[in-house]
Amino acid sequence: MDPARVAAAMFDSESRTFAVRLWDGTLLPPARDAGVRGVVLLRDPAALDALVPPAAERRLAEAILDGRIELEGDAIALVEAAARWTGPRPHPALAAAIAGALARRALHALGPAPLEARLHGGRHSVRRDRDAVRHHYDVSDAFYRLFLGEDLVYSCAYFPTGGEGLEEAQRAKLELVCRKLALAPGERFLDVGCGWGALIEHAAVRHGARATGITLSQHQLRTAEARAERLRGRADLAVRSEDYRTLRPEAPFDKVASVGMMEHVGRARLDAYFAAVHRLLRPGGLFLNHAIASVDGRGPTLPWAGQRGGGFIWRYVFPDGELVPIAEVIARAALAGFEVRDLECLREHYAETLAAWLGRLEERYGEAVGLVGERRARLYRLYLAASAAGFRLGRISVFQLLLARPDAEGRAVGTPRSRSGWYAERAKGRPERARG
Repeated sequence: MDPARVAAAMFDSESRTFAVRLWDGTLLPPARDAGVRGVVLLRDPAALDALVPPAAERRLAEAILDGRIELEGDAIALVEAAARWTGPRPHPALAAAIAGALARRALHALGPAPLEARLHGGRHSVRRDRDAVRHHYDVSDAFYRLFLGEDLVYSCAYFPTGGEGLEEAQRAKLELVCRKLALAPGERFLDVGCGWGALIEHAAVRHGARATGITLSQHQLRTAEARAERLRGRADLAVRSEDYRTLRPEAPFDKVASVGMMEHVGRARLDAYFAAVHRLLRPGGLFLNHAIASVDGRGPTLPWAGQRGGGFIWRYVFPDGELVPIAEVIARAALAGFEVRDLECLREHYAETLAAWLGRLEERYGEAVGLVGERRARLYRLYLAASAAGFRLGRISVFQLLLARPDAEGRAVGTPRSRSGWYAERAKGRPERARG
């Protein structure tokens, strides 16, 4: 059967709101125009194999990373439209194409692909978790700066009015974390999975905390150490290469934060995670846990693309990462002895953050390719677009959970009578961040 006719039958659906352009220039307009600014380009007939039912997320990702399928234009809107599409369904006109694709899949089973994580050992063992973290974060700090900015804050920003730029929104997020924890001068503060050190710098410079960060990434460790050295004598911060399970401080911490780290812990390890933080925190102390969560009943971003053996982000971006529904997270925290003091959803803020990162990556795409290669640049463009679409659609969410370890008399230090102070305009005339 003619490949162009196969493509026309495959995309023949009233639910399709995105345009498709074939290798020969043929345009398949959307069945219903929803204003999607972009087009899915199939560069050659072989690209159809990734879509022939039963479609698999892994094969779709490989086709995009190989350049056989392109998302031209607004990548987030295209992924959103694909998520609302019913997908390529079996059809009598596709029988021959399906048979051929299945035969080729049987002959050429997908093995480990370039950039796919290759981890060894027991899942969520200390060693394997270290390797998983380094797979993602130890790429190139210069590459991450292209889209994260100089502060290298790699988690959901906070846009209180919607008019903030990315850097301002990230500083607002760091300040919000510190305010929720009621950080005070001289308090011992721990950042579990501290990234490149932005939060410990903010906590030490703006709030006078004695801040410690731990990370398993070698790249992040070096950058965070450089921050600490630059501020020597002006702020009290330190960073260590340490796993939260093995950390044995000389004294408990007054306040603890974990921002964008719990996703690496794994569902089976949540009890151990909260128990470890409970051990590290003094009675009466506060713990802010900021993490992405799955949403019960919503399923994957592309419901029609199977995830057998793991989805695209699990295989390529955050190996062994697991998202847990917030209700289960709260239950596990309570079992460890924590009291829930506040819960805030920032889902729309993360969609906006990811869109900002993606826009920066696309603006400097040539530089990105020069730093990490075409395939990895494509990988990150797809990951950022797919994640943004997932948040916009409500398939995933993100929450800040404020927990307290009550003391012997049931008290928690620093919990306010009102939340209003958390969101008050920041005092004028104070430095936004330390500069060296």
